[in-house]
Amino acid sequence: MRTLLMHGARAVIARRLQSAWVQSLLARRPYNVVVAALANKLARTAWAVLTQGKTFDPLKWNPPEMAAA
Repeated sequence: MRTLLMHGARAVIARRLQSAWVQSLLARRPYNVVVAALANKLARTAWAVLTQGKTFDPLKWNPPEMAAA
């Protein structure tokens, strides 16, 4: 599962349209650290969706005020 999350995180980072959160991390941390941080965020999001039984809310995951920062 860890490998799949890491590959998914690498794919997200490789996209041209990255979130402000990813861009700010890339500016101050090494690439592989950012990949691990994003994989962790993906795992926590998936766990929360599964355990709470709610649908995924992209605005809660990446709020507009964070995207503007």
